[in-house]
Amino acid sequence: MQLTGSQIVIECLKEQGVDTVFGYPGGAILNIYDELYRHQEEITHILTSHEQGASHAADGYARSTGKVGVCMATSGPGATNLVTGIATAYMDSVPMVAITCNVGISLLGKDSFQEVDIAGVTMPITKYSYIVKDVKDLAPALRRAFRIAQTGRPGPVLIDIAKNATSDKTEFKREVPKLIGRCTQTIEETAVEKSIKVIRKAKRPMVFVGGGTVIAGADKELQEFVRRVDAPVTDTLMGKGAYPGTDDHYIGMLGMHGTKAANLSVGECDVLIVLGSRFSDRVTGVTKNFARKAKIIQVDVDNTEVNKNVMVDISVIGDIKSVLDIFNSKLEQLSHPEWMEKVLQRKKELPLSYPADRLTGPYIIEKLDELTKGDAIICTEVGQHQMWAAQYYKYKKPRTLITSGGLGTMGYGLGAALGAKVGNPDKTVVNIAGDGCFRMNMNEIATATRSNIPIIELIFDNRVLGMVRQWQTLFYGQRYSHTILEDKVDFVKLAEAMGARAYRITKKEEVEPVLREAIAAGEPVVVDCVIASDDKVFPMVAPGTNLEDVFDEEDLLKGKNKVK
Repeated sequence: MQLTGSQIVIECLKEQGVDTVFGYPGGAILNIYDELYRHQEEITHILTSHEQGASHAADGYARSTGKVGVCMATSGPGATNLVTGIATAYMDSVPMVAITCNVGISLLGKDSFQEVDIAGVTMPITKYSYIVKDVKDLAPALRRAFRIAQTGRPGPVLIDIAKNATSDKTEFKREVPKLIGRCTQTIEETAVEKSIKVIRKAKRPMVFVGGGTVIAGADKELQEFVRRVDAPVTDTLMGKGAYPGTDDHYIGMLGMHGTKAANLSVGECDVLIVLGSRFSDRVTGVTKNFARKAKIIQVDVDNTEVNKNVMVDISVIGDIKSVLDIFNSKLEQLSHPEWMEKVLQRKKELPLSYPADRLTGPYIIEKLDELTKGDAIICTEVGQHQMWAAQYYKYKKPRTLITSGGLGTMGYGLGAALGAKVGNPDKTVVNIAGDGCFRMNMNEIATATRSNIPIIELIFDNRVLGMVRQWQTLFYGQRYSHTILEDKVDFVKLAEAMGARAYRITKKEEVEPVLREAIAAGEPVVVDCVIASDDKVFPMVAPGTNLEDVFDEEDLLKGKNKVK
């Protein structure tokens, strides 16, 4: 049948099972929006307040559901406003398809109104970017985009469509998308056998879980593997929820703001089994000294991650769920009682702690964990509040912490929370933000109220850029250069002006009743939580030091830290 390009876009989205699109219209993409209007019963469109909000919402939808997130924008500034969201998705391996439109082919390359080479702009931050100039290429390009976004290591794809290709007609034939299988053909038997041999000989094994384990949906296989190996488990920010944070084998997050138990134990283990982690500098400390007593086994779907940051002894390339299945089938029950006793005793003796005499971010998060029974989807912005959310909420399932790990995007969490709630309407979705981050994209509260998306926005309001201030305190002689946000902005009035219910918390006694009301509200809620400006995230590993040099506030007072 003969269809216009705009009709083909909608038919391809329906082919791929897309039920929700986040976006913002404009002149170049009007033909597609006109067709979307005709299919609003089949595809829900969420109009965000800014294109960046649309890209973050598509990202949050994808991370929380495992499906491909879709966002749309018009040409020029509409398209470039997606860039930060696309880069965020790229750094954290999120399957996303961004659809933009450009000027007509007769105007391309002529500095036309709202023309920009968005395919060229996004080339370094996408798995694939392509401009469609001929309507005949449109359906193949869109189908390829969805396949690439989901294959192997997931990531974002951008398809830019010249306006003429949205109005021209061509023959269209519906296709059923091919199933995308797990990447198993790269799993080498010799690497598996070497790994099994090393694991069997280990006296002090440890399992290190990264975001790739979440993406692979390998949580059940991981739990069985940990039981078989009898090893302590640590994770990255992106790996949270792959292994239950409530389990006895779990000893906390690794890295710059990881627990003392995890950081010290990695320095002592003799075998480190790494599942889907790219060895970020925030995790390793000085890379040449990372886990220097251990043989490192790295399992990852992407062979470019092997020996990129940390040299490993064995690498197994392939889908993590499939690799763990093989490991579990070949491994007998192992036992390491002395090692486990030592690590768990360390966990008991070196717990996370925070001031109990006043309202703090950790207290609010612990209370949130208690009231939601650890079953909410937690989104975050970037900074101190993000680390507290990682430390004090006990994630029991994968895809329940939605946060910008690689790019560290301030302003990410609110849009992501909108997407997560749309994708998981029966879940409580909470975005934890600093006041600095909230200012970045706070206009998306208007999106929540306009579309009646009942998210909870917790603002940790310390009137400073908290994490930057922490570094200025510790490493820059308390020179607080442009990190103080003291002004007259009233977040409660602001939220109410955008149509949300709003509360302010100033003391501990107010936390539980307000959170209970927010959870039960069934409408967008903003909670302004006023905390101290100089609260810090501890433990901490100073830049340029080893994980074993981890320190907390008590160490600072005793002069035992490595801060200079």
